[in-house]
Amino acid sequence: MSTQPAPAPLLIACALGIEHFALRTGDKSGAGGPVAVLRSGMGPKAAERSVARALADPALAGAAVLATGFCAGLAPGMHPGDLVVAEETRDPRGSVACVGTDLLVKELSRTLPGRVVHTGPLTGSDHVVRGAERSDLRATGAIAVDMESAATLLSAVRTRPRPVAAVRVVVDAPEHELVRIGTVRGGISAFRVLRSVLPTFFEWHRNVLLSRR
Repeated sequence: MSTQPAPAPLLIACALGIEHFALRTGDKSGAGGPVAVLRSGMGPKAAERSVARALADPALAGAAVLATGFCAGLAPGMHPGDLVVAEETRDPRGSVACVGTDLLVKELSRTLPGRVVHTGPLTGSDHVVRGAERSDLRATGAIAVDMESAATLLSAVRTRPRPVAAVRVVVDAPEHELVRIGTVRGGISAFRVLRSVLPTFFEWHRNVLLSRR
């Protein structure tokens, strides 16, 4: 009797403790395989190191990787609680194309009806972006910025090809700028959105696994 190979795991990476808490307390009943939620720490260097260390574990070597958490929107009209699905992540070291963007948009719209979902390039920064710098990044074509997604995905594809994606929740936008990063703790709407997206991640994972068989 032939045995089916074990499904490849899903590694979900975030940076902040509040993001990690939202993901850990979300509904994991729909997972199609092993799921690990990694708190990488804040900033691109921490993300790169943490993801590389996690993927060095043989149990996660073939994992699909999804970067998530909060982000700053760059486009006028964005609001806290909006969702960003990256078509690619980019930083000065290069860009990584995301897999299954259309599926993520479809599933997010179904799971969270009424939430606005934006798609486009997600750019990386090594600091919290404010003021005029937001406009400069928008001029590059990026729709949102965070400090970890680009580093996470670059680290993920460095060792081997694998499905990668990035989904972020807007907490900071041109008309709704944060005073300090700690203000995220008051972002109840964004927290609830992040806590609710796990079924979408699991559906993405199942589909990318099927496409690789």
